[in-house]
Amino acid sequence: MNHERGEAARDFLARAGWENATVAALPGDASTRHYYRVNQNGHAAMLMDQPQNRETPPSPPGATPEERQALGYNATARLAGADCERFIATANFLRSRDLAAPEIYADDTTQGFVLLEDFGDDLYADVLGSGTDEEVLYRAAIDAITRLHVEPAPPCLSPAAALYDYDLTACLAEIDLMTEWFVPLALDRRASADEVSEHRGLWREALGTIRSPDPVFVHRDYHAQNLFWLPQRSGTARVGMIDFQDALAGNRSYDVISLLEDARRDVSPELAAKMKSHYLSAMRAQGRELDGELWTAEAALTAAQRNAKIAGIFARLAGRDGKPRYLAHLPRVWRYLEGDLAHPALADMRGWYDRVIPHEKRTRLKYEEAMA
Repeated sequence: MNHERGEAARDFLARAGWENATVAALPGDASTRHYYRVNQNGHAAMLMDQPQNRETPPSPPGATPEERQALGYNATARLAGADCERFIATANFLRSRDLAAPEIYADDTTQGFVLLEDFGDDLYADVLGSGTDEEVLYRAAIDAITRLHVEPAPPCLSPAAALYDYDLTACLAEIDLMTEWFVPLALDRRASADEVSEHRGLWREALGTIRSPDPVFVHRDYHAQNLFWLPQRSGTARVGMIDFQDALAGNRSYDVISLLEDARRDVSPELAAKMKSHYLSAMRAQGRELDGELWTAEAALTAAQRNAKIAGIFARLAGRDGKPRYLAHLPRVWRYLEGDLAHPALADMRGWYDRVIPHEKRTRLKYEEAMA
């Protein structure tokens, strides 16, 4: 935080009643957002520093695909970007469903500061690595998602924050990252126009088979780096959620897959299968029985789309943003993606990947050299 930004943060904290707080920076992530832990008189909170207008916001409802594309990737894919108001609205929505999103203590959405509840240090990613029973934590995380899936997605999170649809335009913008960023990284050349067109056409056809007549709230980044274990609480409130400002209305498989095909952490096929079964059972217990075969096929397609997107994002983070550490996760992402593409419904898609980015090209990347 530069001097001017630091002064603005101190002024915000003073206005919030935390004028004597100590401030300690926390590690950054893949966004322009930064977090600081603040302490005053034995009380802790988190300061979110998100300068506004640093990123293009999502396009308004009713915008055509062409209008969204003209505004850039964030608008097309419906990413919230630097939008503190959407973060606050989403947190309040989740808390109204008895889920553990941070309580908002104070905010200045013009400057881009939010003072919020501190969930502590027990991030899922850390707790799971300490020998804790994985099944207990994953089952709780599935139950929290089920709590959201028993009701349809609301049209708005607040009067000022619409919950946009996770539509075909957004999905296609995401998979275009594969040909735009990963193909050059893997093949040392740009994807040809024919390769891009065929890839997009296959995805358009495949994604058109997903039917979501009753969309649900989709967190969009529901994984071990964005969840906290809060065992002192009960039920679904034991799962603390963050990084939810990009939420959309979409299908019931997305967040389950985000959790179980975690780009940053290995999840065994056995545990993933058990948790998918638990999800279907939990939905049934809530009176929302799903067709297991149809849901499984939808989940495979959702997983393939998500992992193709992530491979492209990690390549972009390295090539455009100078963050090569994300390349270390690509072998895991490709293991997931290859498993997803094995589904019979994705045979044509698998053919494109095997022909254009064969296995040896996916795994030949010189990670150490790229990360140096």
